Amino acid sequence: MPDLFLGLISGTSADGIDAAIVGFDTGSEGRLQADLRLGRTYSWPDDLRAQLVALGQQAAPLTLDDLGELDNRIAEGFAQAANRALAEAGLTAADIAAIGSHGQTLRHRPHGRAGDGRHGFTLQLGDPSTIAERTGIRTVADFRRRDVAAGGHGAPLLPALHAALLHALGEDRAVLNLGGIANLTLLPGDGGAVRGFDTGPANGLMDAWCLRHTGQPFDRGGAFAAGGRVDAALLARLRAAPWFSLPPPKSSGRDQFHLDWVEAALAGGETPADVQATLLALSATTIADALRATQPTTARLIACGGGVHNPALMAAVAHALPGVAVVSSDAHGLDPDHVEAMGFAWLARQTVLGLPGNLPSVTGAAGPRVLGGIYPA
Repeated sequence: MPDLFLGLISGTSADGIDAAIVGFDTGSEGRLQADLRLGRTYSWPDDLRAQLVALGQQAAPLTLDDLGELDNRIAEGFAQAANRALAEAGLTAADIAAIGSHGQTLRHRPHGRAGDGRHGFTLQLGDPSTIAERTGIRTVADFRRRDVAAGGHGAPLLPALHAALLHALGEDRAVLNLGGIANLTLLPGDGGAVRGFDTGPANGLMDAWCLRHTGQPFDRGGAFAAGGRVDAALLARLRAAPWFSLPPPKSSGRDQFHLDWVEAALAGGETPADVQATLLALSATTIADALRATQPTTARLIACGGGVHNPALMAAVAHALPGVAVVSSDAHGLDPDHVEAMGFAWLARQTVLGLPGNLPSVTGAAGPRVLGGIYPA
């Protein structure tokens, strides 16, 4: 079996399809090694991205026909991204053991619509049969629902990979993924149990607010936020949301943190730039609150995801965590833009080998589970 796997994901922000071709091996000491052969981000068509963002903000109802067509369009986009990545890497379908496709999350409600634990679900679109057909590569997909069926949150799923690649005995570390939603992986230096959970919004709210008020899909360099001032009263109202005080395991998405939620907290008269600055402060302070509450001895926070490129956000996180070294995953040999896609390449490998992909200490599932389904080429 080739040792190359191709991971695909479009995250909460729906800002593009991340593709990563990764070679995996086990080193002489039995530690997993991951070699990123190629990492790319491919843009969605403008109309499709607009639809995905609107759906994430709960602003656009879908008919069954709409849902079926969207499932196919997302899959076609994923397949095109995979084929482009192969071409850029000078590889063929025969060189890839499997594609691991996360898909595009439309809803994530592991405790059900009413939050009572009944009829929990998580929904990702991007038909894996279409991806397998268009690429000629067996495709592994639908990773989250087995964990939810086992009583877990189905998220976050990357802490197992973080632990394999970034754990260090003798130093309490945490990994911070700054995607649309922020999540933490806790890596205790004494070899204790790995934990992980979502902390709340990272880029998702800022991206949506920026798009609405500037027409730009994200706040490049944090300039929009830097032009405003944090509204302390608004920040306090946002931080008072009951979700933030829930204990782990917990997970979230756009269905929890969306612009209607922000607007309900506005007093009126706030400038757009001040709201943007406040949303940035919300991300940074809730990340810091969560880390202090769960692993106050953290010495090093390793950040990845698109938010790493927002210097204002990174500075705010560092300011909120005095005494903690806040660094990019690049300092540890992992491209921050492609860690998530690498994770789904790894999850495909786990499934193909019949190995669990979840960590019950993270998701709350009843036990380790082999995740996803395999769709032959």
